[in-house]
Parts: sequence; C-alpha cells; structure tokens
Amino acid sequence: MCSELLNEYFPNLDTEIYSYVSGILDSPEDFDSSEELYDAVGGVLLEVGGVNGEEHVRELCERLYIALKGDASSKNGEVKRLLDAPIHLGQKMKNKDSDVAVLSSIWTTQPDSKTLVDQRKLEKVDAKLKQKQEKRAQRGQEVATSASKGLSLAGPTTNQAISRQTGRTEASGGLVYDVKIENFDISFGNRVLLSGAELSLVCGRRYGLVGRNGIGKTTLLRAIAKRELQLPSHLTLLHVEQEVVGDDTPALQSVLSSDVEREKLLARERELLRRAEGCCSPVSPDCPSSPESGPELAKVYARLQEIDADQAPSRAAAILAGLGFSPEMQAQPTRVFSGGWRMRLALANALFAKPDLLLLDEPTNMLDIRAILWLEDYLQNWPSTLLVVSHDRKFLSSTSTDIIHMHSQRLDSYRGNYETFVTTKTEKLKSQQREYEAQMQYRQHLQDFVDRWRYNAKRASQAQSRLKILAKLPELKPVEGEPEVILRFPEAEKLSPPILQLSEVSFGYKPGSLVFKNLNVSADMDSRIALVGENGTGKSTLVKLLTGELSPQDGYRNAHRNLRIAYFSQHHVDQLVMEVSALELIQSRFPGKKEEEYRHQLGSFGVTGELALRPIVSLSGGQKSRLAFALMAMPSPNYLIFDEPTNHLDVESVEALGKALTNFKGGVVLVAHDEHLIGMTCNEVWLCQDRTVHRLEGGLQQYRTAIEAELASSRN
Repeated sequence: MCSELLNEYFPNLDTEIYSYVSGILDSPEDFDSSEELYDAVGGVLLEVGGVNGEEHVRELCERLYIALKGDASSKNGEVKRLLDAPIHLGQKMKNKDSDVAVLSSIWTTQPDSKTLVDQRKLEKVDAKLKQKQEKRAQRGQEVATSASKGLSLAGPTTNQAISRQTGRTEASGGLVYDVKIENFDISFGNRVLLSGAELSLVCGRRYGLVGRNGIGKTTLLRAIAKRELQLPSHLTLLHVEQEVVGDDTPALQSVLSSDVEREKLLARERELLRRAEGCCSPVSPDCPSSPESGPELAKVYARLQEIDADQAPSRAAAILAGLGFSPEMQAQPTRVFSGGWRMRLALANALFAKPDLLLLDEPTNMLDIRAILWLEDYLQNWPSTLLVVSHDRKFLSSTSTDIIHMHSQRLDSYRGNYETFVTTKTEKLKSQQREYEAQMQYRQHLQDFVDRWRYNAKRASQAQSRLKILAKLPELKPVEGEPEVILRFPEAEKLSPPILQLSEVSFGYKPGSLVFKNLNVSADMDSRIALVGENGTGKSTLVKLLTGELSPQDGYRNAHRNLRIAYFSQHHVDQLVMEVSALELIQSRFPGKKEEEYRHQLGSFGVTGELALRPIVSLSGGQKSRLAFALMAMPSPNYLIFDEPTNHLDVESVEALGKALTNFKGGVVLVAHDEHLIGMTCNEVWLCQDRTVHRLEGGLQQYRTAIEAELASSRN
C-alpha cells in the first residue's frame, strides 16, 4: 500500500530516495501522528520532488500514516479523519456548553508550518538535546546520592561554547600550547560562579589567580584539571591538590616516577638487556642479539640521552632539598611522612615532571619561609605555563607575570605582578568613577535644559534635540567595588605583668630526643611575637607549651590567673562539624544566648546573611577559617595564639586579619609564613633553632637575608 502511494505521488522518484523512505516506513511504531511522519520524510521529499508544494507532501504523509496504522475506512466507507493533536475532552466540556455543535470543534488542527526542516540539522539538535538530558539525569543521580548522605548541594557544573578556531587547529594537527577558553559558565548548585567568561593563558607566562574567598578559584582549577573545559588534547597538565599516597616507595624514587617517559624507557632498557643476557631464545626477533632488536636498544639510549635521564636523580634530589627534605628523608618511604610532607612530595612531583600547564592551589600552605623563598626562585625560571592560586602577596609578586582577577562572575586579566595589579586596578576603578560622574553631570545638565525649556515655543526644538542626545548616551552603571573585608576581635581585659613565662623548660616527644632544652621565654600584653624557623624545629610544640596543651618535662610554665588564651590551629578548620550551619554550630558551642548575639559575632568575621545559614561543607576554606576565628573569639580572650591562620584566606582577608590584630589590645603570638602579615602585626621575631629560641634583633628581614645567602651559596 505504501509503495503504491509513493509511486502515485512521486512516479519519478530516485531509487536511492525511494529505498531511504521505504526503510523509514518499515518502522511504523516510531510514529504517533502524520506530523511526525512528515518530520521524518517530508523534508527529503520536498527537496527531491516536491514540485506541487508542501500541501501535496503533507497529504501523502497523512495517507501513508493511515495505511501504516490500518483501518483506513470506517464501516460506512468514509475515511477516518486523523487528529493532529491530542484532545482533552474534559477541559473542552468545562469551557463550552454541552452542545452537538461542540463535536465540530473536536477536529482541531495545528497551523501549517511554512518552515522547511533540514533533517541533518534536526538530527544534530536531537543529539545535543539527548546529551543534555543524559547529563541532567546523571547530575540528578549525583544530587540524590549526596542528599542520601546528608548533603544538600550538587557539585559544580560547567558549560562552554566551543571555539571553532580551536577545533580547526586540533583537526589540522597543529600543536598549540596556548590556552584560550571562550564563553564558558561555571556554577555550583544554584550559585553562578562564572558567566560568559574567557580565559587566555599564553605559553611561558606565569599567572596568579586572585579573588575573594568563595568566589570559585579552586572550582575553576578543578574544572580545568578535569578537562571539563576545552583544552588542546596534546597539552599535558598537572594539578597539585592531593597528597602523595603513602607506601614503601622512597621519596626520591616517588619523584623520579613522575617522569613517565623516562620510567618507560628505563623499563624497556632493562627488558632488552635482560633478554641479551640469555633470558630469551637467540632466534627471537625481540632479542637484542638479533639484527631486528639491536636498533631498538640504540633508539632507547638515544632518547634517554636526549632527555638527560642521567641527570634526573640529581635534579629530583635538588627539588626535594629545596622543599625541605634532608638526604635521610629522601631515602625514607613515603608512608612515614605526615600529610603536610606528602603534599610537598606532590609539589615536587609536579615540578620534576614539567607539564605544559601546571596548576597550583595555595602551594605555600605547607611550606616554611625557607621553602617558599626557594620555590619563588625556582618558579621564576619555569619554562611552560603556570596558573597559581595564593594568598601570599610577596609570593605572587615574585612569581607572577600576569594576574587574573576573578569577580562578579567574570575574569579580568592584568599584565604585571600582584603589586602592579593592585595599582592598575585602583587607577581603573578611579577612572571608571570619574567617567561615571562626568556622564551623570552631563546628563543632569541636559535634563535641566529640557525641564526648563520643553514647553517654551522658541526653544522647544532645542529641548527636543537634547532629549535625543540623552537617549543616545551609553548607559553607565555606578562603579561597584568589592566590599571591604572587616574582622573584629573583642576588647581584651588588661592584665598586669608577668603574663606568660616558660622557665628552664625542656620537652621531647621521645626519650632521649629533646625538642627544647632549658628554654626561657616570656610574653606580655603588648607582645606581638612571630615564630619562624624551618619545619620540624618546634614552632607548633612551643605554641602548645605556651597554651598549656603540653606540659614541660622539666622547668615551669607560669601564666596570669586571669589569662584567657584563644588558640587557632590550622587543623581546627578540618574539625568543624560539616553537616550543620555556622549559626547552628556557634549556638551548640556557646548555648544560652540570643540569636542576635550569635549573628553579631559571626558578622564580626564576615559570616553574614545567608552565609551563616548554609551548611559548613558548602563554605570555602577561607570562610571556614573566618568561622573558626568567630568561635575562638566568642569567650572574649585577652591573648591570641595562631598557628598558620592564613592557609585558606584570600589576600584581602589576610590584610583584614593584620588590621584586626593591630587593633587588638591583648597579646599575640603568630606562627605564619606570610611575610606581609608578619610585617603588619609583629614587633618581635623569635627563631626556633637548635632546641632553643633566639630573638632576632633585625626582625624578619634578618632571617630572610640569611636564608637568601644560604640558597645562593647552595646554587653556586
């Protein structure tokens, strides 16, 4: 029947088209209406033989559909009329009277479409829609899984319009090491982090990514690392985020293993040499003694020489030494190291591997000042592209050639280091403000003229021309700078000295191995003390002796009876209850107060509005740190002791912390690697070294100068 209809309407139809249409008609279950059948074959029939127009093809599709479904005729011989849309009889009965005339309204039809459908484009659109639906379903499953675990947030999602130029370059096989990501969006749950953003990274330049806590810097790095955004397929990249897994592999070998090509070449060399020693049959083509395999060993040696494989162990050892690993530590298995030292190993692996794009997220968090200075010097000669997130102003100024500012759901690029960025951004905001004020003044001048002379017959035409000028003026928005970060510690009760003393104190974790011996230090209410020294020299141990968390094995700790110490540890952030909100947590820690008091305390550290009601797990690292500050300050302490408080803060929050500590009237002891913060707040620098504490008269600069001299001598 269908074949006869096709021959009737298109007697000269091409054989291939006829076979194509017949193949589609072989699956009648795919069509629920003649309109769907028309969408499937109508476009093809119109293009190849639709001389009689669209109505001719639609009539054919209706008859084909009736033929496919059967029962073309009713009992009285009349042709059944096919509905083009589903009919909701119940709704029609509500809207119209129960009348026989209503029956004629049942045969509703959709207006004919005058648009010709390109079937290929339609298939592409359907494929994209199907892909999006599958992604949504997958995200829905992830959200459901998270909800079953007590979490109410979905993970980050990305969307990007692919660059045609990049696609053409990839197809042509050109090796492009620049990164240009255009028109992409990133969201986290219901929050839009970036919208229509663009990111350009030129090979060989070093970029610092800055922005407020919670703005999405880490999320952006992860999206790039997972290749959720368009990147050249040949580009190698490493994201230093997770620590090295602890096993029996020595630290030095762990770093060497990160050079995958070298490891493969050495393994192949061993295999070829093993076979050459008689472990395989002499007639085997894989044996080096045979003519076929001899050239392969020569190629392996040539490539090993080309990549300087013999220099790799010394280069890896130099990197580990720069990051604080002694020769003894380099020989130890990775399982004996703490999480902080394994993070250093992860950083060493990335530096040794030299990827085309290196992503670093707060690399200075686990480093002491000596290691930071070494890393600054090492990265200044980095050969490929670097994108780093850091809160350390001096580190950014030393290592970055460009700054990318993430704010207001977009990315702005600035040439120069961080100090240049601050100056340029300030001048840019001032220029925008001047332009806005000048235009507003000009607008007001025009509007005043219009208001005064609009109804004056002589000057009405002039007023009308000024109205046209007003309409053509570009609309400028007022300059909205980022709100200033403000942290406020409570007023401290003034105490008379002596406040806090350690007299002839000795302490060690293992018998016969002392961290401190015969230590004598004292701190008063006006003390602003910075503790510096290499990792492992006892800075955190000294802090715990001062707070009373550790008791001296010999000697005495003397503290004022009214002394209230608030102690912030870098591990306190990890110990927060993640399932509750900040408001619920502070209420549970300090019950019995009004909600306004809790809100005021959280607001003093920037945890305001809906931020205080969000689950803590959804907060950024810096927001969690500010919450920890609010908790430690709740009992109104008169002495503050911090152990690496800047690890998760953004640059603006570090600045605000420095101002807050400067305004605090009590004592401060600070263990930090951020030189800018130490310079803002501290008037004393104590160096932990050789089982005792030395007071540096020259301050932090004396310590920095000594380290730079040591690093220079080691390079020579």
